[in-house]
Amino acid sequence: MTFDRLLSRISLDSPSPLVKQAPTIVAFAIAIVLLLSPHPVAVITNFADFTIGVLLVAVASVLAAAVPWSRLPTEAAIAVPVISLIAVGFFRLGTGGALSPFGAILLLPFVWIASEEGRLNALIAAVGTFLVLFAPIVRTEGAASGTDLVRAFYAPVIYLLVAFVINEIAHRVRLQLAAAEAAAAQRKELLDQAVRASDELALNEARLKTANRLILSIWNAVTEQSVIGTDLDGLIDVWNPGAEKMLGLTQEQVKAAGRHVVDFHLTSELEERLRELDVRKVTVSSPGDFSALVDAVRAGYAEARDWTYVRADGKQVPVQVTATPRLDENGHRVGFIFVATDMTKAREFARLKDEFVGLISHELRTPLSSILGYLELMRDDEDAPLSAEQLQYLGIAERNAHRLLRLVGDLLFTAQVESGQFPLDLREVDLRDVVGASIESAGPAADSAGIDLVARLDDRPLLIRGDAQRIGQAVDNLVSNAIKFTPARGTITVGLERDDTDACITVSDSGIGIPAVELGQLSTRFFRASTATRNAVPGVGLGLTITKAIVTAHGGRMAIESEEGVGTSFTVRLPLEGSDRNDG
Repeated sequence: MTFDRLLSRISLDSPSPLVKQAPTIVAFAIAIVLLLSPHPVAVITNFADFTIGVLLVAVASVLAAAVPWSRLPTEAAIAVPVISLIAVGFFRLGTGGALSPFGAILLLPFVWIASEEGRLNALIAAVGTFLVLFAPIVRTEGAASGTDLVRAFYAPVIYLLVAFVINEIAHRVRLQLAAAEAAAAQRKELLDQAVRASDELALNEARLKTANRLILSIWNAVTEQSVIGTDLDGLIDVWNPGAEKMLGLTQEQVKAAGRHVVDFHLTSELEERLRELDVRKVTVSSPGDFSALVDAVRAGYAEARDWTYVRADGKQVPVQVTATPRLDENGHRVGFIFVATDMTKAREFARLKDEFVGLISHELRTPLSSILGYLELMRDDEDAPLSAEQLQYLGIAERNAHRLLRLVGDLLFTAQVESGQFPLDLREVDLRDVVGASIESAGPAADSAGIDLVARLDDRPLLIRGDAQRIGQAVDNLVSNAIKFTPARGTITVGLERDDTDACITVSDSGIGIPAVELGQLSTRFFRASTATRNAVPGVGLGLTITKAIVTAHGGRMAIESEEGVGTSFTVRLPLEGSDRNDG
């Protein structure tokens, strides 16, 4: 093993006892060489003391090298310099005593002991030095001189002071070293964190670039829907390819002109919406118009409404716009996003569908009316009376023809609702009479089904301005639905009462109920709840559509509450005559 490799294995951060003992070994080796040279600078005056000193330093050196000090308490290693200090004492006695030229070796173990942690070690170093210096006086034959005694006692005092100074300096150096090591460890940790953060930053940057490319690809691919982003005042700062295609302007043109989103809306629609919101009428150039688009969003709700966009060339495009808030990284609203879908084809399709339904309904009415007329003639023909069995068959045919006629009427009515053209014969109506008539008409059907039909009507007149026939039709639909969905021995309660400025009609049953996830679809044409299909309840899914249309046309509202297996409750609120509420 080379000397360099040997040095590389020595820890400089925490020197081992062998490293600390090395100067003492070198000093003794030099002293022995000088004593045994052909021209010695000193002589051995006591061979026994000389030999003991050499043996003791050898023992201390072997202990420093062979003992696994790392496994022992830190203070145990002090034994090595203590033995070396005793060795120096004997070596000094054997080479001239107080006149020995090798007394300076004493400093090496002295400094080692004094520099160890703890004030006790400084005291041990001073006491050991005192013994080494005082030993020649004890061994001297005859009385010692006053100078020797002063030197023997004065020098240890100086050594004691030096020991405490060395001990304090070593203590402070250790503290500084510990602080430096802690700072170095902290710097290393910070450096490691910085490296990790740099790696994560590079990785996140790569991911961000990938995500940006993906988002940009998706953004450019959205050409059938316009996406417009604005600040809090409606100034446009986001304009996707779909908006460019729909409205005929590029993003650069829109931003250069400082366009607002209200610039692409019909003034009449904005003013109508503002009136609904009970906001003062403003001109189209005023930012106040913007509240017509985002009033619900500012209140914390996403909103989807039908609007009409105006292209750069003046052409109008019917759209459905979903408005949502635009948030920053802290969740604060910084603007709005408007996603618009062109409804031109959808509305044309709906118009054609309604025309088709209306046409078919008209075409079916004539033959059905004719069939019913001839069936009536057959029943009333006195010249060729029908047998009981024939009358039974005729009754079945009449019932099915009337059922078809009602279905045709419902189809025609829904077509009129969709086109906004169904007529209302508005007059003063007392709802007690309308609801009472519906309950009376449904009585036989409820009795036949074994259902208890309960009426709870307000005794006071409840007057509204409306179409008595249409309102009766709505109540009939609700009650007949309740009868169909309520098993035998169930209960249906029809209530009528005044609630502030509204008349409140409730129809509650203890029937099979409707799943909560389906409640929002009940007023959709031809939709039937899963509980109805599972229980084979007859119907085509138009009754509630018609009912809601009638209620809405009268400025009212309809609410539904239901629990599957428990029952369903419909609540219709209609504004009383003379009330100030405006439902739009």
